[in-house]
Amino acid sequence: MNANKEYLENPEPPQSTDEYDNKLISYLRANQMAAEHLRLHTLCHSVEDAAQAVQADKADFVKNVCMIDGEGQLLVAIVKGEDRASTSRVGKALLIPPPRLALEQEMLQLAGYPAGGIPSFGFTATFLIDPKVLEQEFVYTGGGSPYSLTRISVQEMVRVNQAIVARVRK
Repeated sequence: MNANKEYLENPEPPQSTDEYDNKLISYLRANQMAAEHLRLHTLCHSVEDAAQAVQADKADFVKNVCMIDGEGQLLVAIVKGEDRASTSRVGKALLIPPPRLALEQEMLQLAGYPAGGIPSFGFTATFLIDPKVLEQEFVYTGGGSPYSLTRISVQEMVRVNQAIVARVRK
């Protein structure tokens, strides 16, 4: 993998993203996680952008869909990149009314990372992982900012976020 791809659209990520990348790198080190943080020179806001940036298959990516339950708690549905998360399935898995999708400012406030860079671990939330994700050995997830990714084994991800395995995809 080449984490330093150059793209004409965005020759340098903004400096403001450094704090989020550094925060996640510190978490990876502190928890001695077997994961690779990739700082890129292109925006990876979509699965297609991210796959192109690291020359990987779209099937190797997960999305972290942030939701808020009726108590204001953060829930994170982790689904494969090509799938969509279902609020009703998340509610059913947790035996609660369907949560609502989190707003971008809520993601930053509750997860501590901006939308487009939220990792599948590293903050307080209830994590739910779709069984289809478990079919992969390694996945790419958010790396802290929209300009970074983390490559991690699925088993390591489940271990560290203590995910509930439940069908949460539509």
